[in-house]
Amino acid sequence: MESIVLEKIEFEKGKSFKVFSPSLRNTFLWHYHPEFELVYVEADAGIRHVGTHVSTYTNSDLVFIGSNLPHLNFDYRLRSDYHQTVIQLKIDFLGNALSKIPEFSSIDALFANAAFGIAFGNDTKKIVAAKLKQLPTMPALEQLLELMKIFHTLSLATDKDLLNHDSRWNKFMLKDKIRMGTVYQYIDAEYHNRPDVNVVAEKVNLTTPAFCRYFKKQTNMTFTEFVNQYRIERAKNLLMQNNNVSEVCFAVGLESLSYFNRIFRAIVGVNPSDFRKKWNQG
Repeated sequence: MESIVLEKIEFEKGKSFKVFSPSLRNTFLWHYHPEFELVYVEADAGIRHVGTHVSTYTNSDLVFIGSNLPHLNFDYRLRSDYHQTVIQLKIDFLGNALSKIPEFSSIDALFANAAFGIAFGNDTKKIVAAKLKQLPTMPALEQLLELMKIFHTLSLATDKDLLNHDSRWNKFMLKDKIRMGTVYQYIDAEYHNRPDVNVVAEKVNLTTPAFCRYFKKQTNMTFTEFVNQYRIERAKNLLMQNNNVSEVCFAVGLESLSYFNRIFRAIVGVNPSDFRKKWNQG
């Protein structure tokens, strides 16, 4: 049941952070690490899965992730070319300066909220993306100074959203990380078939009733509701690639077009054909 990876991050000597561009599109990497992480992805559409939050991003994604918050790699299953910039910060990045220096108070609050995962809107993404792309060409000290400017911009952004709203994620035990990682991996592998709650309960060594209670407590959704949400996020991705509605319905494991239309509209707010049309029109 080891479905979550503790990522061991190594830093260059004399550096408190690292800047790199990973490529893991064919790997389901449900993982966590003590270090803070800022991720920027340019892609047509992808899945954002942080803690219990699952959603689709389009064109680009900018997310700030706190210490030990489980998340899926943001380039998982990307279909077309993409570019990803990741900033990872040492656990003791800047020591206690964030909490001690008054001028850093908004940045200190940003780092505190990163425990829930923070996603940023288009206006902030445009500003920060340009700065992130310049980082690799800078000397180390200039990188650090520019990075602090980036965090200042993020801390003042008005178009940011917390991805999780439950403080239990701050105290998530390793056992739960492993359990939920196992559940997510099973759903990802079987959402287009018929995911069986009895099978997944057995995988995490719980009775089916105990698993249902556990899953509802962790996600505020039933297993079926979560699977359907996952299917709809995948469906949105397929519709953005100009697949027709009927093909998408069956591709995500739903055998009734009317049922697919109903749950898509309930989750997204519009029916699949209107969503596809709106996306194609830009």
